[in-house]
Amino acid sequence: MDIGNFCSDKKPAAVNWIEGRGKSVVCEAIIKGGIVRKVLKTTVESLVELNMLKNLTGSAMAGALGGFNAHASNIVTAVYIATGQDPAQNVESSHCITMMEAVNDGKDLHISVTMPSIEVGTVGGGTQLASQSACLNLLGVKGASKESAGANSRMLAAVVAGAVLAGELSLMSALAAGQLVKSHMKYNRSNK
Repeated sequence: MDIGNFCSDKKPAAVNWIEGRGKSVVCEAIIKGGIVRKVLKTTVESLVELNMLKNLTGSAMAGALGGFNAHASNIVTAVYIATGQDPAQNVESSHCITMMEAVNDGKDLHISVTMPSIEVGTVGGGTQLASQSACLNLLGVKGASKESAGANSRMLAAVVAGAVLAGELSLMSALAAGQLVKSHMKYNRSNK
């Protein structure tokens, strides 16, 4: 037990960026330029610029601590509730920096998320609830690994980071293409 509170449990803290807490994960992908144009309806150049302006510069100007991303906490919380994690651990587990850069002579997009403090478990607590247990089974990470201690929780942390990467790419693409506001106006805020 940490009675001094240096562990910064359920609080944003620089120590979690520096030393990590739980699992530290880097997830990355290269998205071909054709996919960026046809599926995401934007350009590599627009995504790189938006990431610099919104996720990096905007977060720095706001004095963000661990929040150099578009909406990592939304994805972390959703996965946590679905898999029986403590949703309050979202605070430090959502520490994430999203990076985007043009690669392959500017044709393709390299995206990465760095998440130094993903706190997850696959045994005990909420993981025993029926729906949450089923979700962990679906992911193939329910319970303790028989082959390697901690392997299932490491895999679950990787799933969290992969889901965050997908969510970051989706939201940033919608913003870059001007689709987010249109969708909100059409589906969430339209007049009846």
